[in-house]
Amino acid sequence: MLKAKITRLSVSDVRFPTSLEQHGSDAMHTDPDYSVAYVVIETDGGLKGYGLTFTLGKGTEIVVCAVEALSAFVVGTCLEEIVSDFRAFYRLLTSDGQMRWIGPEKGVIQLATAAVLNAVWDLWARAEGKPLWKLLVDMDAKKLISCIDFRYITDALTEQEALDILLKGQEGKRQREEQMLKEGYPAYTTSCAWIGYPDQQLKQLCTEALKDGWTRFKVKVGVDLQDDIRRCRLIRQIIGPSNTLMIDANQRWDVGEAVTWVTSLAEFQPLWIEEPTSPDDILGHATISKALAPLGIGVATGEQCHNRVMFKQLLQASALQFVQIDSCRLGSVNENLAVLLMACKFQVPVCPHAGGVGLCELVQHLILFDYISVSASLHNRMCEYVDHLHEHFKSPVEIQNAHYMPPKDPGYSTEMLEESVLQHQYPQGDVWQGHPGC
Repeated sequence: MLKAKITRLSVSDVRFPTSLEQHGSDAMHTDPDYSVAYVVIETDGGLKGYGLTFTLGKGTEIVVCAVEALSAFVVGTCLEEIVSDFRAFYRLLTSDGQMRWIGPEKGVIQLATAAVLNAVWDLWARAEGKPLWKLLVDMDAKKLISCIDFRYITDALTEQEALDILLKGQEGKRQREEQMLKEGYPAYTTSCAWIGYPDQQLKQLCTEALKDGWTRFKVKVGVDLQDDIRRCRLIRQIIGPSNTLMIDANQRWDVGEAVTWVTSLAEFQPLWIEEPTSPDDILGHATISKALAPLGIGVATGEQCHNRVMFKQLLQASALQFVQIDSCRLGSVNENLAVLLMACKFQVPVCPHAGGVGLCELVQHLILFDYISVSASLHNRMCEYVDHLHEHFKSPVEIQNAHYMPPKDPGYSTEMLEESVLQHQYPQGDVWQGHPGC
């Protein structure tokens, strides 16, 4: 299967009208339509790989154009050729002498890179007959290191240090894998408290989640302080004092404003404030982290962190207490591996972002690998879960007692149902016929 030659790459603009019911709404993104640029790679042997990157509706067509521009680097190559030197292939996509000018390794072109490489990783895992997390867990440490581009991060993590972390992770690895297969990876829910939800819906969803075993809840904040105080008080009363509460401002505030606002919410004992300010403001995050430390409130960020270099700086500046990787914002598995290893070295827990269509399906593989092979710790660690749109995937996530159960199907869990793709393709899909703007 590794001998398979890639003969075609296609990409579709697939959108879901989640804004109609305010699913996914937050302080900065008030009307999101969860969407993906959906990539399918075909080979001469019949094997296919599926990949995606996440967007919020408008602009998906731009990502599609970027994917099409990258396809020339992919079509005609053999899977074996790619995975034998994955670092070189990653650089081929991210460092082309002309294309990198519209990045480099950030923005639309990096989202497109993620979609393409996610499809390649899915193809590789399928060729090996393993779910992606298992492919990574079983991979030789040196082989895994060879998939990572260490350029620009060796002042924080060298190849030898990364290798040492993986070799250390060998101890107890099989026991941790068995534990995950039996118990799953701990999750938290964001689905109960989108900012556009009315109080009655919020109460109902929180009450139902508690009955289903959820103990960790995230609340969207940032538009109106008094409304945030009221909503946080309501949710804290429903979930009780012993369960975990997190708050998320989605980049709403200036630095000083963030400190003042979160201090006013400290009585509700949030574990973290997520994305308090611009995702690019590393020193701003450091200032907020230092100011909130006496209150026992950490800073979490990463879902819109462009690349491994930004994560490096956030870690070096002690600007965050929780690393939030995203399977579609960074340059696919390759770049996420670098961040997982840096986070381990800096002893900062990883709590992935998964608020979007397909993100839960993908990132579960990465966090399973992190626990089994890298961090070996569950302390202050959990993976986001949102209960939206899983029915459109061939291998949807399985949640048991608020834990992600490890996927069993080969691949990266990225394949969508063909009918769902056709119905939600924009603008020609049936779902969008007669919709304003189409």
